[in-house]
Amino acid sequence: MSRYLRLDPRLRGRFPDLNAEIIVFRDVHVVQRGDELEQYKIEVAGRLKARWSLDQLRDDPLFRAYRDFFWRLGVDPTKNRPAAEALIRRVLRDSPIPRINTWVDAYNLVSMETAIPVASFDADKLRGELIMREAEAGEPFTGIGMDKPMTLAGGEAVIQDDEALVAVYPYRDADHSKVSLETENVLMLMCGAPGVAMETLSRASHVAREVLPRFCGGRALAVDP
Repeated sequence: MSRYLRLDPRLRGRFPDLNAEIIVFRDVHVVQRGDELEQYKIEVAGRLKARWSLDQLRDDPLFRAYRDFFWRLGVDPTKNRPAAEALIRRVLRDSPIPRINTWVDAYNLVSMETAIPVASFDADKLRGELIMREAEAGEPFTGIGMDKPMTLAGGEAVIQDDEALVAVYPYRDADHSKVSLETENVLMLMCGAPGVAMETLSRASHVAREVLPRFCGGRALAVDP
């Protein structure tokens, strides 16, 4: 089980202020659905509608930082929106919040409340050290729910362990290391971007440490970078 993330020097050279905050959760209990969590979804949706409009999303500096990061990586953020923004847009358009399992649903709510993209991996399926680096042209990647691998163009930010890619950062996790009903230990990333302060990620991390154990049990361990 990996507990650390190393940034490759080449990617660090392109994005000197790129950061992510890691949390490890142990002994979690993931189920398909929880009534308390469904009620919490309603509460979060109400707060989001009171806080945001679609025009505000477009102009907010935090969302713009992620969109600018996507453009610099060669990813069109109008086709692959940063996760937090995409989820909030769904709520503002009265579309249902996705229902996957209690862990995924809860961290999606954290992402919406904090406006920070979140990645989660079954920690027991990770092997060795995690490294964030530039993708090579032609690399295959199978994201959650994909029937077949996509082919990376090269230059995207990806995360790999000792055996395989586990994410295209910061918007798509790999299918093989996703959190499922069998998951017991989780590695979570609060995903930053250039221009997003570490203090902002830390505040989001605090929300995650409060919300996830509430609905999925377990305990959270902060990991030093």
